[in-house]
Amino acid sequence: MLPVRDLGFALLICLAWAGNFLATASAVQHFPPILFTALRLILVLVLLVQFLRPLPRPLWRTFAAVALLTGALHFGFNHWAIAAAGDISSVALSLQSYIPMTAILAWWLLDERPTAMTWVGIAVAFAGVTLLAFDPLVLDAPIALALSLIAAATLAVGTVYLRRLPGLHPFQVQAWSAAISIPVLLLWSLTTEAWSWTTLMTARWLDWGGVAYSALAASLIGHGLLYGLLQRHPVAQVTPVLMLTPVFAVTLGVLVWGDRPGPELLIGGALVLFGVLLVVLKGGRKAQAKSAA
Repeated sequence: MLPVRDLGFALLICLAWAGNFLATASAVQHFPPILFTALRLILVLVLLVQFLRPLPRPLWRTFAAVALLTGALHFGFNHWAIAAAGDISSVALSLQSYIPMTAILAWWLLDERPTAMTWVGIAVAFAGVTLLAFDPLVLDAPIALALSLIAAATLAVGTVYLRRLPGLHPFQVQAWSAAISIPVLLLWSLTTEAWSWTTLMTARWLDWGGVAYSALAASLIGHGLLYGLLQRHPVAQVTPVLMLTPVFAVTLGVLVWGDRPGPELLIGGALVLFGVLLVVLKGGRKAQAKSAA
């Protein structure tokens, strides 16, 4: 059980990340989603430029792949999914599939064999994704679900490869990830999205506020607090609390954004979260037992 103070920090992370779905959905009504992603990471880089410390040369190839997967590709497809969906509930829930995806990839690439209960969790989570695909919100924009699952997959692959790297400060990871991703995102945006300097000049304070919130609250504060929690507590104690993020996101979607999720999305989302919880708890217990041995 987390101490009250750290539980409060974990809930603050959940609120920051849940609010990011709302901030992004608002901002991509003006900015094209890939351009928005580039602007977010440009601000992150400006704020974290002091963490651009040299990395050992043998790490560069793996780190560049991690940066592109968890930076440009994950955020790009995730923001594109939010722009395509018109709601935030379905994207917030389907994105959680990255956890069972990570468990499968860790088995394939790192030879970490899942327990029987982990396989049950993976099956339940993907059954939930299948069910929420039949919700009217998702059926109105099926491309959004596909984009969200691609975003989850890139994050899962990047997470597995990140585990092959020695311990790096999360701000150093974020700074280099931004530096490597920004040119890719700008090229991606310039070749696929229709915008001009007028897009930037006519942006309202609310649009720029979405960029600022995404960079400050989601990236710096959210990940900064998470790093502190993981230094003080086992992953198995922290991760289950973070699963409140999609719950908060769906709540914000209904109360603020006007989402009207149907039973398929709610039941499917509940299955996704329950399956993810099984994966997280079984993986955490296995890790704790190994460390105690």
